[in-house]
Amino acid sequence: MITARQSRAARALLGWTQETLADKARVSLTALKRLESESGLEVYESTRDQVRRALETAGIVFLSTERGRGVLLVNDHGDKRR
Repeated sequence: MITARQSRAARALLGWTQETLADKARVSLTALKRLESESGLEVYESTRDQVRRALETAGIVFLSTERGRGVLLVNDHGDKRR
């Protein structure tokens, strides 16, 4: 499951705004803002999946270990428009 922090970190690595990610993931900006909120707002699992898939397509790998969670950018070709 993608966390709020992972989504924000992945966007930062890609140089994407919330608007860009919402567009690429085909979710509403409001839904993305709810997902990225630290307030524990309810988010549909389908929204999380769409955001995760959009970020993975852009080269993001989600990391999860017993020590914590994170993100890694593996396909940085300098193209912020993906």
